[in-house]
Order: sequence, then C-alpha cells, then structure tokens
Amino acid sequence: MPKLQIEGMNGLAVLLFIVCLLAGLAASQAIHQPWPVFSGALVGLYFLFAIKVVRQWEKVAVLRLGRYVGLRGPGLCHIVPIVETLSPYVDQRVRVASVSAESTLTRDTVPVNVDAIVFWMVWNAEKCILEVENFVDAINMSAQTALRESIGRHELAQMITEREILGRELQRILDEKTNPWGITVQSVEIRDVKIPQALEDAMSRQAQAERERQARNILGQAETEIADKFAQAAAIYRNDPTALHLRAMNMLYEAIKERGSMVIVPSSVVETMGLGGSLAVAALGGAKP
Repeated sequence: MPKLQIEGMNGLAVLLFIVCLLAGLAASQAIHQPWPVFSGALVGLYFLFAIKVVRQWEKVAVLRLGRYVGLRGPGLCHIVPIVETLSPYVDQRVRVASVSAESTLTRDTVPVNVDAIVFWMVWNAEKCILEVENFVDAINMSAQTALRESIGRHELAQMITEREILGRELQRILDEKTNPWGITVQSVEIRDVKIPQALEDAMSRQAQAERERQARNILGQAETEIADKFAQAAAIYRNDPTALHLRAMNMLYEAIKERGSMVIVPSSVVETMGLGGSLAVAALGGAKP
C-alpha cells in the first residue's frame, strides 16, 4: 500500500515539476538568461515534495517538527518539506485478517487446529496512528491470542456445534481490546475446526454405536407394542369365538389370494377351531329375514 500511494502522489508532483521546468526554460530562452531555469527547477522540486495525494478511503496524520497537528485526506494534501512529515497512510475500509491456532488444548484436553476470519476496520484514524505502533500486527496477534484463550475455555463438542457463539465471544473480547486504538472488530467467523485423525475415527465409531443403540431401542419398543396388541386381540378372541373363527377364515383367504395356490388345513385344526359348524350357524343366522 505505501508503494501505491507514493506512485499516485508522484504522478501529480512530477507533472508540476515538469511544468515548472518547462516554464523556466521558456522564460530563460525569452530573456536569454539562465536563472529562470534554476528558479523553475526549484519551484518544481518544492511541488515534488510538498504535494501529496490521499485516496478516498484513506487518512494520514501531519507531523510538524515531530508534533501531531491534524489529519489530512482524502484529496490533495500540502505540506512544508522538511518541516512537516506524514505518517503511514491508514486504510479505513473493512479489512480481513486470517488467524489460526494450531495444537491448542480445549477444556477437555483435546488438541485442535482452529482457523478463523476477523473482519475489522479503523473508525478513528487519529487514535490508530498515535496509540499503537503497527495496528495490523497488533490485530493479528491479539486475535490469535484471544482465539487460543477461547479454545481453552470451551469443550470440543461446544466448538463443533456452537461456532456462532464462539465467534461472538471472540468478537466481544477483541472489540474491548481494540476500541482504545480506534479500531472496531465487526465480526469473527470460525472457518474450520480440525481434530486428530485417531480421535475423529473414535468419534465416528462412537456415533455409529449410538445409532445402533437407538435402532435397537426402537425395535424393542416396536416389539413391545406389537406384543401388547396381540395380547389385546387374544383377550377379544377368547371372549368371542365367532370373531376368532372369522379371523382364521380371513387368514386362509388372504393366504390363498396372495399365493394363488391351494392351502391344505388339517381336519384336526378345523375341528378344534369349529370352523365349519360355527360359520354355518353364523351364516344361517345372518340369512334370516
């Protein structure tokens, strides 16, 4: 960024230098004296070091003999060479910092690698310039330290399932630290949480075992419900033999319909269940007007 600023600044300053030099050269040829050339060169050199350009999203502090006198920008900025100097240019747009914490122990002593993204911006360029030496490095180091501290206060399950809560906690910690510098942290996003491969395999097996346990519980519950229904049906059939006989005939009918074949029923079963006599009596009773 400083290189781009110097190039933008030198464009106008060099143009003014050339104009002054050409004007001095033309005046020197007109009056046939050499001093206009030197005068034009001196004026051009003055503009070369006195005219600065500050971009729309930037601020810069002016120091007069080392003492802060105010902010400049955006646009043209005029300083007195040698007497006044400029601080590094401050970009006031939203900026992104990528931080990571490698092999950091969680609250339940699990080593994890966490990657996060910090969105921040300078809201007070004066404080940012005067209060901290290198605010970019300060933001990166503070974010990394806060990330490690936050990891140590949370368990692994919380970090995996509650990333938004962890991000808001980091944003609050960093914002409290950077506000005196004229910097605000807008948000922190946890991009990735990596755990050791062996632990990941163990967690996968644990999850699979948990799913199998739930499946077995559901199957056992279904068996219990079916057994209860069978017990209720047996009580009904015990008190109503005709219903039992009709159910038996329905089962025979369904078997024949689905298989499309003949079903042979032993005569002892027919006599025991009384299918013939009971059904005939029921049919005759139903046929009476």
